[in-house]
Amino acid sequence: MILAIALALATPVSAEIEEARDLMEAGRFEEAREALLPAARSGNADAEELIGVMYALGLGVERDPERAFEWYLRSSMKGHPGAQSGVGWYYEVGIGMPAPDLVRAYLWYALSAIGGDPDAAISLEEVVKKMTPEEIARAQVLIDDYKPWMYPFR
Repeated sequence: MILAIALALATPVSAEIEEARDLMEAGRFEEAREALLPAARSGNADAEELIGVMYALGLGVERDPERAFEWYLRSSMKGHPGAQSGVGWYYEVGIGMPAPDLVRAYLWYALSAIGGDPDAAISLEEVVKKMTPEEIARAQVLIDDYKPWMYPFR
């Protein structure tokens, strides 16, 4: 019974997300954003990540790296691997923040890889080339803090 209720409640949000993706593919970004906002405001990680993409690329909105980062971060904290890679990239290049932070870039790429994003492993390999052993050790401490909370069964 509980599963049936959960599925019934999840279906409309999933349909909204799919509708928004279809609108994005059709180039109707303003409509897609309007379709995503209710789900994003309700905490849907997929919707939050897609709004982050819109701000990152200026799709239907003015390009805004700081807002993109914040939408990605919201989604990342819920375990969305694609958004986690996005956060890692923002930390790696330092866009929308005072300076790059390779420790946090490594953290978010690693979490994204644990979550199943196939591109995250490549990003992780690249960022590690720029890091000192001390920075990698600090990142590993952060991963050890986040992983059991975010991915308790992996």
